[in-house]
Amino acid sequence: MNDTPGWASPGSAPSDGQEPGASDPAVPTDRPGPAEPAGQPGTDPQDQNSKWSKEQPPAGQWSAPTGAPNPGQAPPPPPPGPGWGGQPPGGGYGGPGAPGGPGGYGPGGYGGQGPYGGNPYPGWGGGAWGGPPPAAKPGVIPLRPLGVGEILDGAVSTMRTYWRTVLGISLTVAVFTEIIVILVQGLILNDTVSTDALEDPSASFDEVSRALGDTMISSGVVFLVSLIGTITATALLTTVTSRAVLGKSVTIGEAWRDARPQLLRLFGLIFLLLLIAFGIVIVGVLPGLLVAVAGADGPGAALGILGGLGAAVVAVWLMVRFSLSSPALMLEKQSITKSMSRSVKLVRGSWWRVFGIQLLATVIANIVASIVVIPFTLIASAFSGDGVSGFLNAGAGDVGWTYLIISGVGAVIGSMITFPITAGVTVLLYIDQRIRREALDLELARAAGVQDYGTAAGSGS
Repeated sequence: MNDTPGWASPGSAPSDGQEPGASDPAVPTDRPGPAEPAGQPGTDPQDQNSKWSKEQPPAGQWSAPTGAPNPGQAPPPPPPGPGWGGQPPGGGYGGPGAPGGPGGYGPGGYGGQGPYGGNPYPGWGGGAWGGPPPAAKPGVIPLRPLGVGEILDGAVSTMRTYWRTVLGISLTVAVFTEIIVILVQGLILNDTVSTDALEDPSASFDEVSRALGDTMISSGVVFLVSLIGTITATALLTTVTSRAVLGKSVTIGEAWRDARPQLLRLFGLIFLLLLIAFGIVIVGVLPGLLVAVAGADGPGAALGILGGLGAAVVAVWLMVRFSLSSPALMLEKQSITKSMSRSVKLVRGSWWRVFGIQLLATVIANIVASIVVIPFTLIASAFSGDGVSGFLNAGAGDVGWTYLIISGVGAVIGSMITFPITAGVTVLLYIDQRIRREALDLELARAAGVQDYGTAAGSGS
């Protein structure tokens, strides 16, 4: 007889006076046989040797046993065990008030808290046959298609687990970049750029135009220097994140040696993408400018705005399609054009998903960085004597060394946060898309030394 409480296989226990191996047809205990009147079991002469007791309760008053079964009486068959079909409301078979209490059938219930109530096979059962066993996770992500939270968590986990390398790279690049920005602003831009006309209501159109041009030049130089630093940090952090997926650490020197051969190509890729984006915007605005130059200022301005908005949409669409070019170039050692075509192939059919994840990561990183940068900028404005006006005009006019240095410290700390998050999310998005389309998880598992992956755990594609 099966010793499991509440469970007995039908026909597994021999009856009293019956030899093991003999079999009787199963007869329900709550309905009469075919040749006897209702409520009078055992009255037929042929029923003398059957198992039916001659003392039966009146018809319609039979109830399920509430205690232990009588000796020699097989217990009623229990419900199927975990993983066989759905579970009725109430958390088990029988619901509240059924044998075994609210948890289900038997002591603790199937699926309850008793010694046989827990599910010994997590992931199997619970209303269905369940899914496959959990995917292998040798590093910061499981080797299967990833969700949005897992991609963000993987980027943060890389920064937390390998913080010496990640923060070392981010700090080094951010410090060098910010030193160059401070020197360029303090020694060159403060002497050549004038934005006083922007604050003068009586300034002429030519003076305002010249001031706007100077402001764009100043912002463009700062943006260019910052972009170079961002490209360098991205190249180094791509190597770190790709190793973190396998659970392997990498030093700053190893990351540099791995990224250095592709660094010039990465610069060329980024500048080509910027050139494409600016070219699209210029093409969109150009008709409006030509109409304005011809003398129709109002229609020209309207046409320029509409053309600029349309061009911006096209530029964003293209940049998202090319957004995985950087990890493809660094990890696959591809050329510029091949890495761009690889990105287009990986993003195809998932544009909105890639766009949403990258936008979310950028917003989160910039919000966290702003929490650090804004207080430093306010402190710098207070120490430089410009107050709130200095904070509002930061980078647009003649600022002192005190302001540049204090605000530069905040910018370095902010870059240490934004670099790892944005680079990590981009790399993990690239890996996720390759897992979904090319079963990259099998290769990653072999590289990480996971045994029998693909047969026991299954492929993540």
